[in-house]
Amino acid sequence: MELTEIGERARRTAYLLNTMGPDQKNRGLSAAAEAILGGSAEILKANEQDVLTARKKGVKEGLIDRLTLTEERIVAMAEGIRQVAALDDPVGEFISMKPRPNGLLIGQKRVPLGVIGIIYEARPNVTADAFALCFKAGNAVILKGGSDAVFSNKAIVSRIRQGLNSAGLPCDTVQLIESTDRETTQRFMRMNGYLDVLIPRGGAGLIRSVVENSTVPVIETGTGNCHIYVDESADFDMALDIIFNAKTQRIGVCNACESLVVHRAIAGRFLPLLKKRLDEKNVEIRADEAACGMVDGLVAATEADWGTEYLDYIVSLKLVDSVDEAIGHINRYNTKHSEAIITSDYANAQKFLNEVDAAAVYVNASTRFTDGNEFGFGAEIGISTQKLHARGPMGLRELTTTKYVIYGSGQVRG
Repeated sequence: MELTEIGERARRTAYLLNTMGPDQKNRGLSAAAEAILGGSAEILKANEQDVLTARKKGVKEGLIDRLTLTEERIVAMAEGIRQVAALDDPVGEFISMKPRPNGLLIGQKRVPLGVIGIIYEARPNVTADAFALCFKAGNAVILKGGSDAVFSNKAIVSRIRQGLNSAGLPCDTVQLIESTDRETTQRFMRMNGYLDVLIPRGGAGLIRSVVENSTVPVIETGTGNCHIYVDESADFDMALDIIFNAKTQRIGVCNACESLVVHRAIAGRFLPLLKKRLDEKNVEIRADEAACGMVDGLVAATEADWGTEYLDYIVSLKLVDSVDEAIGHINRYNTKHSEAIITSDYANAQKFLNEVDAAAVYVNASTRFTDGNEFGFGAEIGISTQKLHARGPMGLRELTTTKYVIYGSGQVRG
């Protein structure tokens, strides 16, 4: 199907979605969840093709993990759609309503964005999450997945469309651009007349390409060079547990810890414990010269390591002399995603919260919690690392905009 036809179908469907109430949308979401569960064998078979192709290409294990679907992950995918159905519908919500001295009553209400385009890499769960959130917020969505997940995405979208059709709702609510060539992607990024906003989800290269080439407004969802700073007053056991979780629980995700910053005053006692703990998962530690001199088995870091999102069993390590130096290092090299401090010092905790520039900043907790479901939003469309329109996990409200509604009684302007 031509891109223009896909765009026209999406635009027509967006007008229909704008008239739907919560009950209709929730019925569609429930039907889509059931259809995904009913098609799990079909989806898994398609996913096997994608995983086999990725392994032949030598794709890193962290990215293979993102790509791989299991029965449990398909159940979680369907449950994520149901959770979105259970959330309050933001569309139509009045944010304010104020009278003016001339008698006009001026209000602001939430409305759908319209047609949302999403370009993403090898994460099939994004297909279901994106549909659910866009649909509940009253938007049509056009998906452009990566070549690594093409069979999985086709199978998932096919089941969602079957579910919508069975519920008597427009299946063009969600459309997948099946072509994986670069020219199609470039044309998609220039569909001003059809797309209201474009959201990239993937690595730094993809996001940079969309930001630099799109003529459609873009909401950046970020790569995650996430730091954990171990302060001088940190509880060692807590710090080790948090770092181990943030680095190794799932390496191929944007909220995994990629960089460590440790106060020099505790490094001699803390680093041997850290090395021993991370050795349990064979994590390579790329450290500065001072740290390498304290513990055997560390690898000398280069300047490039401070800004790298590894998505692998690798972490960088920098020693600092103060919380101010830690904040300076983090703000220089981070991607404004998620940053954490481990400390028992209240003043340092507050300083870190106030001065670190990121969408999510933690005290004594793992960065892995930066997630729409963990924040109580249900599924998320991504983690926005920019500062306009949305920042942090993007749930339903972030997929709406507002318009002013004005009630009068014959007023004219003099």
